[in-house]
Amino acid sequence: MTGNTFGRVFRVTTWGESHGKAVGCVVDGCPAGMELDVSDIQKELDRRKPGKRLTSPRKESDIVEILSGVFEGYTLGTPISMLVYNKDVDSKPYERIKNLFRPGHADYTYYAKFGIRDWRGGGRSSARETVGRVAGGAIAKKILSKFGIEIIGYTIEIAGIRANLSEMDIEERKKRAEKSEISCPDYEVEREMIREIENAKREGDSVGGIIEIVVTNVPPGVGEPVFMKLDAYLSYALMSIPAVKGVEIGAGFSSARMKGSEMNDQMSIVNGRVVFLSNNSGGVLGGISNGNDIIVRIAIKPTSSIAKQQKTVNIERFTEEEIVVKGRHDPCIVPRAIPVAEAMTAIAIVDLMMLQGLIPRFFR
Repeated sequence: MTGNTFGRVFRVTTWGESHGKAVGCVVDGCPAGMELDVSDIQKELDRRKPGKRLTSPRKESDIVEILSGVFEGYTLGTPISMLVYNKDVDSKPYERIKNLFRPGHADYTYYAKFGIRDWRGGGRSSARETVGRVAGGAIAKKILSKFGIEIIGYTIEIAGIRANLSEMDIEERKKRAEKSEISCPDYEVEREMIREIENAKREGDSVGGIIEIVVTNVPPGVGEPVFMKLDAYLSYALMSIPAVKGVEIGAGFSSARMKGSEMNDQMSIVNGRVVFLSNNSGGVLGGISNGNDIIVRIAIKPTSSIAKQQKTVNIERFTEEEIVVKGRHDPCIVPRAIPVAEAMTAIAIVDLMMLQGLIPRFFR
């Protein structure tokens, strides 16, 4: 078990390094007979790619190629291999610091584990690896769409500035986030967030934030007791994303400050079905979906590679030194992490539903 594959039935394996020839993934277990076009993958990759005003200036078109598993526009049920070439690689800024471990990055831990590391942009530990996740997640999203399940992500906090979304339903949040430069539905707060990102960029620093993911129309009963709980599996999937340092479901950490009478989602019967009068549980009870929207939030740390001087270690000389990281880095990774978080959420839910037989192995 090398840790490069996620899933039990619907399995996604990513491969490639940040400054290598290409990155990509192999999706195994996708049902046969599903319509799939390269545009289904490309539209998700376009949301993730760099080169925009507030992101890394690295210019990658991220054009995806489907190498296998699809014939005449339909999935074959065989492994789907996808590839994206790295076109705008510049390793020169890393040559002068190749023996220095970047604080906050995985440089040291990869070296401690493997005794070798790809110092060009972080290699496999770079967020460039997430191209494969988004490509695999695009297929998972297409599967879920056949069951009316939608996954919507947006920014709710950057640099400690919090959006106020209490008066917006999920459709309004989705529409407004799609028009926002940083995927924040609260336009008033968005301007403050952008100022903080720009300030951090000028200072050679970075900022973090919080993403909220909402999954609609998941039927009751998804999730396996005890160790494959829906919320536990989602947490596993989301914590595997670079820069994610925390996950909460529903009321999350706020529940620790509530009474049972406040936290419990009371129930009623409407039109012959059980409904919940609130959603503090985030759509999950006992690790199993209850039919409410699934609500997950993830904390994204500030980008590790910054241009401010920091203390580190030279592994070749084994001396203490100073480091200033130059190159092309995001001052805030939050907006580009949203399609990655949606992808991992989709992959986890598809895998659980296939495990339960709720998704067939082929579509007629």
